[in-house]
Amino acid sequence: MRFLLLFSRQGKLRLQKWFTSMSDREKKKIIRDMTTMVLARQARSCNFLQWKDLKIIYKRYASLYFCLAVESQENELLALEIIHRYVELLDKYFGNVCELDIIFNFEKAYFILDEFLMGGEIQETSKQIVNRSIEASDMLQELGGYAAGCPSLSPPRSL
Repeated sequence: MRFLLLFSRQGKLRLQKWFTSMSDREKKKIIRDMTTMVLARQARSCNFLQWKDLKIIYKRYASLYFCLAVESQENELLALEIIHRYVELLDKYFGNVCELDIIFNFEKAYFILDEFLMGGEIQETSKQIVNRSIEASDMLQELGGYAAGCPSLSPPRSL
């Protein structure tokens, strides 16, 4: 994989993950090209595009487009499955994920993506293991708040 982009129907970028190094200028051009190409397509069009030497696979869920770029010899259906698995993980965590969940909890969306994909490769195929890792991270964050002595997060005092 080369990159994963999430953008809205209005073309607003919500999440980006680059698996190869590129300059900021190249990234901006790619983002502009992807949003323009994908948003211009008809609703019933195929979800696969050929772009330069890459295959672009995209899928729309509600108001968000998930766009993935893979090498030209890669399997398109596997890329669609990767997108779908990521959406399932987001749904499990947020409970029917929406665009606002991604906007206001982008760090958690990136964390879930990092638990699932690393370096452009699938790191963990099991949804249960990824979900356990996310739950463990949330538990550590809560315990970190207790340890820091944060009064709003500290456990209740016993009588």
